Amino acid sequence: MTGTPTRPSIMFVCVHNAGRSQMGAAYATHLSSGAVEVRSAGSAPADTINPAVREAMLEDGIDISAEKPKILTPEAVQASDVVITMGCGDTCPYYPGKRYLDWTLEDPAGRGVEAVRPIRDEIKRRVEALLEELGVRPE
Repeated sequence: MTGTPTRPSIMFVCVHNAGRSQMGAAYATHLSSGAVEVRSAGSAPADTINPAVREAMLEDGIDISAEKPKILTPEAVQASDVVITMGCGDTCPYYPGKRYLDWTLEDPAGRGVEAVRPIRDEIKRRVEALLEELGVRPE
């Protein structure tokens, strides 16, 4: 008798949890159709989601307006299989046995939707590749 396979879990981390990590989490959730457990957090969370990021995601059919920036906790990192860092530097906790990927991406803070679109598209591309690597077939 085989046990229930566990879903892979991915955590997206950036400083404010208002832009890049929110886009990564939204794409991982959307493209995996729930086959992946997804978390996002920031080392110094903002009060709200970046409006240009929200608008850019809506253009691609994903509404993140209900999301709220969350504080990064060691427990959330420990509960994740893959931790994607996006510019949080030394503030991201490190735990042996976790897979870390550092995605160097421009920060969308203070930028308009035109500047956010290429960042959004690059995050989507990387999430699709990661899901493929994890054996999750993007929709």
